[in-house]
Amino acid sequence: MPATKEIPTLATNELNLLYQQALALLKNLIRTVSYSREEDQTANLIEAFLTENGIVSRRKSHNVWARNKYFDPALPTILLNSHHDTVKPNPGWQRDPFAAETENGKIFGLGSNDAGGCLVALLATFVYFYPQQNLAYNFIMAATAEEEISGTNGLELILPDLGQIDFAIVGEPTQMQMAVAEKGLLVLDCVAHGKAGHAAREEGENAIINAMKDISWFQNFRFPKVSEFLGPVKMSVTMIKAGSQHNVVPDRCEFTVDIRVTDCYTHEEILEIIRHHVTSEVRPRSMRLRPSGIASTAPIVQAGLALGLQMYGSPTTSDQALLPVPSLKIGPGDSARSHTADEYIYLAELKNGIELYVKMLNRLALKTNNAD
Repeated sequence: MPATKEIPTLATNELNLLYQQALALLKNLIRTVSYSREEDQTANLIEAFLTENGIVSRRKSHNVWARNKYFDPALPTILLNSHHDTVKPNPGWQRDPFAAETENGKIFGLGSNDAGGCLVALLATFVYFYPQQNLAYNFIMAATAEEEISGTNGLELILPDLGQIDFAIVGEPTQMQMAVAEKGLLVLDCVAHGKAGHAAREEGENAIINAMKDISWFQNFRFPKVSEFLGPVKMSVTMIKAGSQHNVVPDRCEFTVDIRVTDCYTHEEILEIIRHHVTSEVRPRSMRLRPSGIASTAPIVQAGLALGLQMYGSPTTSDQALLPVPSLKIGPGDSARSHTADEYIYLAELKNGIELYVKMLNRLALKTNNAD
């Protein structure tokens, strides 16, 4: 008989134990303030969780990571990553954002959905694979900071410490569907120039009028290449500032453009096209947040398809944008609940997330065995 891969099932009692551990950690994370740049206490909780499971971790700033017990540098490596920082609660909250209340099959609390549920599900998955021998892949689990502000002291800070990574699973709430592509972000600060003059006389060159011409171009231009999963590049003028007093023609008009970049263009190509068409001065704030994704033929995607999961393109930006390797965004919860008042995640979503993560990774992480 030819060699086939035996794909074990996750026993009910084993799944229940992983789920109970994950749920207890999620409650503790919710009860602990972890606004971006203030994640030291949740990093402590994650370190303690790993220690309780016999796992030695490393830490830099508020980022915690660990390798599987039988890590082999000769093998390819899978990164499991999610974040433990949160936004601040908005004024619409009717519940205590830090109470971790459970009601009607839901757990409520700040960061429960984005991305606490994803984080603890990935940690539980890592605990499952950590002691296993003869894996076809290594695993690195990284619980990182500053995702909500795209900060430089989060995942980006520890990437050099993680070593060679072949692909990554990024935990964000996707209803456990597979975001195989994610838009990047390019923010432009633009300045239209003119010449100051008195508003009562025919003098000067109005920078606002010059800006309006370029803003009209940003509104109406359509990039010819359209991504299969992400659709078209989207440009939005979101801020504008000009003028000092009512009777002076302004010589300067500043405006900001938010651009969601697809996998069809690099940031450099987008900039070149824009500068060819507008007269305003154009300065990118950052070139860090790139479009990202993974091929539909990748083994991890094929594993998800075999389990009945769907592929789609995500319009939102995550730590995927910082990864220089193929990455798949997937996790329990719903992106529509992120940053909303009375944020929650279903308990069933958390449990199902752990089970699906393990099932997907079992399909490629185990070495081929001879079947009877």
